[in-house]
Amino acid sequence: MICSAAMMLVGLTGGVATGKSTIAKMFRQCGAIVIDADELARDVVQPGKPAWREIVMAFGRGILHPDSTIDRHALGAIVFRDKKNLRRLERIIHPRVARQQVKLAKQAEKRNPHAVVIYDVPLLFEAGIDKRVDKIIVVTADRETQIARLRKRNGLSRSEALRRIRNQLPLTKKRRLANYILDGTRDRRRLAREVFKLFKDLRPLG
Repeated sequence: MICSAAMMLVGLTGGVATGKSTIAKMFRQCGAIVIDADELARDVVQPGKPAWREIVMAFGRGILHPDSTIDRHALGAIVFRDKKNLRRLERIIHPRVARQQVKLAKQAEKRNPHAVVIYDVPLLFEAGIDKRVDKIIVVTADRETQIARLRKRNGLSRSEALRRIRNQLPLTKKRRLANYILDGTRDRRRLAREVFKLFKDLRPLG
């Protein structure tokens, strides 16, 4: 835990395309402060920033759009086919994202010492972030749902979707490490009720 005993820092994770973003929005509607790791990652790799320069040096200018922003699809095609490349990219991005997350959590605590801060982070366990949060929520979905969502959302083939799923820690292991588990395939209304109940349980007294 990196903040005071009053503030609750909760890691929200799961597998790719299990429904984390939907659940994060529900927590925000309940009054939680949500920090999105993907948004932080997009920010730290903006053109000209140190991480952007390191990524271009590592993977070449072929992963850039004409406006010099990173083509996530092109970069993903490289790193998700080779775990060494994926780890190389993570070493560039993860420390910078971690610093931003700590900064934002401290700002949230100053505004409200009794806040519930949800850190929406896909690689919570893989990056060792589980050691820096108070509680862990894992969002699950069956494999076929993950594949279907990835194919629709990212335009991936079935084999590409499976490759991305397999590059993460298996959901069975994440479930065992969770304090709470939410099923990201459930009816939205039922899921919203579960999120609201969990938010009340997480909210510190103050």
